[in-house]
Amino acid sequence: MSPIKIFNNHFRSFSAILNPAVRTRSHVTMLLFLRLLLRLLFRFRAHGTEVLSTPGPVLLLPNHVSWFDWLFLGAYLEGDWRFVTSSTTAKASPLHRWIMDNRRTFPIDPLSPYAAKHMAEYLQGGGRLVLFPEGRISDTGSLMKLFDGTGFLLHKTGARVITAYLRGAHRLPFSRNRDDKRWFPRVSVHFSPVLTPPKIEGTSTAEARDRLTEWVRDRMIEQHFATELAMGPRTLAEAIRTTAALRPGHVVLEDITSSLTYRRLTLGAALLSRRFASLLPRDSLRVGVLLPNVNSVPVTLYALWSLGKVPAILNFTTGPAIMLACARLAGLTHILTSRAFIEKARLKVEPLVEAGLTLVYLEDVRASLGTAARTAALLRLIRLPRSPVSDPQATAVVLFTSGSEGVPKGVELSHANLLANVGQLLAISDLQDTDRMFNALPLFHSFGLTAGLLLPLLRGFSTFLYPSPLHYRIVPMVAYLQNSTVLLATNTFLNLYARRAHAYDFRSLRYLFAGAEKIQEATSALWAQRFGIRILEGYGATECSPVISVNTPLAPRHGSAGRLMPGMDYRLEPIEGVPAGGRLFVRGPNVMKGYLNPDADAKFKALEGWYDTGDIVTVDDQRFIKIQGRLKRFAKISGEMISLTAVEDALGGAFPQHGLRCQVAVVSRPDEDKGEKLIAVTNEARLTLDEVRGALRAKGLPNLAMPREIKVVASIPKLGTGKTDYRELEKQLAAAT
Repeated sequence: MSPIKIFNNHFRSFSAILNPAVRTRSHVTMLLFLRLLLRLLFRFRAHGTEVLSTPGPVLLLPNHVSWFDWLFLGAYLEGDWRFVTSSTTAKASPLHRWIMDNRRTFPIDPLSPYAAKHMAEYLQGGGRLVLFPEGRISDTGSLMKLFDGTGFLLHKTGARVITAYLRGAHRLPFSRNRDDKRWFPRVSVHFSPVLTPPKIEGTSTAEARDRLTEWVRDRMIEQHFATELAMGPRTLAEAIRTTAALRPGHVVLEDITSSLTYRRLTLGAALLSRRFASLLPRDSLRVGVLLPNVNSVPVTLYALWSLGKVPAILNFTTGPAIMLACARLAGLTHILTSRAFIEKARLKVEPLVEAGLTLVYLEDVRASLGTAARTAALLRLIRLPRSPVSDPQATAVVLFTSGSEGVPKGVELSHANLLANVGQLLAISDLQDTDRMFNALPLFHSFGLTAGLLLPLLRGFSTFLYPSPLHYRIVPMVAYLQNSTVLLATNTFLNLYARRAHAYDFRSLRYLFAGAEKIQEATSALWAQRFGIRILEGYGATECSPVISVNTPLAPRHGSAGRLMPGMDYRLEPIEGVPAGGRLFVRGPNVMKGYLNPDADAKFKALEGWYDTGDIVTVDDQRFIKIQGRLKRFAKISGEMISLTAVEDALGGAFPQHGLRCQVAVVSRPDEDKGEKLIAVTNEARLTLDEVRGALRAKGLPNLAMPREIKVVASIPKLGTGKTDYRELEKQLAAAT
């Protein structure tokens, strides 16, 4: 018998098996055999199948990542479920026709205006349909845009919804994405509980259709995130090990001197963990890390996590006094660092040594590794220890807040926090194996650590670690030479890169994520006009691992800080004098474990899982956030609340006659008449108060937002992330008084 006839017979048998009208014992046996075959080939599991007995009208809405998706779903569907297919595609070949035009399918002409009407009529008659709402196989392995016919069907029929997440099928050879393919990847399908769409009344059909389509997409994203969180690794060491096993020869890390495959990363961490075990006290849980953006950092972190240690990453830009305060807060006894780094960065570490801290230099650790140990590692006789930490709620890392408005706080982020934030980012973006991250943001900052290192490391694509974001000429050139597709930056750094870069340097970028400070209109316009690139602004806090919201190509809103991450709740606390929005509180799996500072931690624990961001925001009905400013960065003038951040944003890039170097910060001072007054602080001596006020009037700001004075400083102090250091700025102003 020919292969085509064999396929045809099996397909007809499969159709009959699932049709209650013709079901027999032999057919049930064959169905069980099919499930067993899928389990043997793909270790296939189906979760939540009890919802598939829900009577119609009901829509089953799965993601669509391979040509075999119908098989994984159909193995658990009763015979009256019908797959919506394209009658046009069915004509492409006999094979297409056998699969897409039979009694188990519901062929439609996707170009016909009556297609949705026919589906609606079938559902209204109590039918049950399987509809791939993307209307095509995903080219990325991630959820693509949904066609609005899905929302139309829900609006017209009131059908209930079951979403399905096919996990792992994107790695089948019969998929279209650019990820590595495998003949027999692990595949599972996860069915949601039965969902009832919201009633959209008092609006047009078009608006109701769009809102219901968006509702479906949100549910599918949330299911993706929740499933990966539940099914994925529970600790960072386990997550790295899992990805490394999939792509051992892939170059995942690069810096200016070397590159590391997953295999070399694992071997390096295994060697370091053996030496750390003898060098670090067993009873000391936290270990300081004082290193720049180089490959040694992820190797060191992986080694510490494998030993059950908690790295506390110190901010080397704050100076020895703050570093010592952070080290004492974390109870550190040992700090892992590099002699070459300390010399090149001219760091003053003597106060740390005098305080009794032991500096462990990685150069000495490497030198102590004998030839036998290195050879054994290469022969894989030395393996990473299995971490004694299995609790995902255990602390994974200690980071310190930027300290822009006070003394830094020590933030404990758990394994679950960091894995959740990475999972949230992957659920809303289409990052792939072929992407190349460029990260010059320091790893002591949560944005640089989570988005710039853990995200590519756990997803399985390459990242280039560059030691400083301040090399404005070099960063664009290296990003160009690396063919980088993902770049992280802040508003300050983006302005400086644009001044130095060639118009072709960022030609390969797919994603430009920006955070840590508000993106100014002038910056967005400059990058759009000079490079043709849209800046995807996000918003976060160290305490949230850090990403709270972000714009994406699929869901952008200019002027906002993006949509809240899946799995996050929010509430707004009204603020007197602020008519719209309020103080933002958030809650979710990415919100920190707690603070090391006792007072701050007690206040956080009293909120019972909610984190007070201290920011005044508005949130629309689609969960897009617009930042008005920090509560501490508001001034109350004549009873009105004025956002200093909004004033600064209006002044950003407003003085091209003084060059791009011209910067303006805004601070407030007490005022006997009006409560407070604004002061503009600039590094440009030629800038006048009239020019500042004129720029603000041109942007439509009220008279209460006009600065009363202007002061000149040598430079606007910045933190390592590029944000204005207001604490240092206040010191400069006080010293000049």
